[in-house]
Amino acid sequence: MKTTTQLLGAVSAFALIVMSSAPAWAEGTSAGTDITNNVSVTFDVGGVTQNAETASDTFTVDRRVNVNVEFVGAATSVSPGQDNAVIAFDVTNLSNDTVDLDLSAALTAGTGANITNFRIYRDTDGDRVLSAAELAAGPITFLDEVAEDGTLAVIVIADIGLGAGNGDDFDVTLTANAHEAGGVGVLGNELLGTTGANTSGVDTVLFDGAGATDAANAGDFSDTGTYSVAGALVTVAKTSRVVSDPVNGTTNPKAIPGATVEYCITVSNATGAATATNVDVIDDLPFDVTYDTVFGIFVDGDSTCANGVAGGSFSGATGPAGEDQVLGDLSDVAAGQTRSLYFQVEIN
Repeated sequence: MKTTTQLLGAVSAFALIVMSSAPAWAEGTSAGTDITNNVSVTFDVGGVTQNAETASDTFTVDRRVNVNVEFVGAATSVSPGQDNAVIAFDVTNLSNDTVDLDLSAALTAGTGANITNFRIYRDTDGDRVLSAAELAAGPITFLDEVAEDGTLAVIVIADIGLGAGNGDDFDVTLTANAHEAGGVGVLGNELLGTTGANTSGVDTVLFDGAGATDAANAGDFSDTGTYSVAGALVTVAKTSRVVSDPVNGTTNPKAIPGATVEYCITVSNATGAATATNVDVIDDLPFDVTYDTVFGIFVDGDSTCANGVAGGSFSGATGPAGEDQVLGDLSDVAAGQTRSLYFQVEIN
């Protein structure tokens, strides 16, 4: 802060001081602003009013750096294998000067192997969703020429790995670090607090608080958002039962050649998990059995492979080693639900 003073030309014990201009404490006043205070003193000598004496004092407002980052909304629900998963932040320049804000996003909790490819985008329409236009504009590394009290919406996106499980959380911290305004498209130098005595130029004071991962009075601020994984917990079981054989019929049948065997495939989803959709069953038949076309295929049965509806299809010699295949689609399997597919074969 630069200070200049013009001394009074005369002094009187009966001086009347008149102050003008802005208050000396200029909270919120832009850095580099000159604040001038003028004083006028009138007095009498021998009963005669003399010419007034005046003085003025001018100082330049220094730069007070303050940045805020705020995670917007609640934890974002994501699925294993989801790309471009979004969490949203507001970044605000609370400084009394235009600044550039260098941005970085980092995983601060969660399994790093299951979340990758962090990128930051401007949320130009402020809807907290990454639009096609925002994606096409490309990722950013800093916010350019952010005006005093300016708030800009940004989006952090990441790719969730298939190894992520239901209930996993990933905490991602966005940090904004104040830099000098370096001109349009150019990141200026990092702002550091002025050390030592007041200088003749515009000094810098770091006024920011402590954020999620940063210390106070360091010129940066951070906040943390969370991805919460809602995955399906699917288990598959396959069982068989002998329905009949050529000797015993349906009374205590045995698995001998010519016997009829029913295969039961169940798909279960755990309580509290996300709904499993697009459930496709592909069963490769052993060469030692022949599919029973008369019985057919039933889908969406219950946990005991009963009460299904006719569906699915048989595909001859289309398996990995030329096996016959039984194919079927199940309806969505909600949390705590089991659906089944069942069919019959004859032992060769």
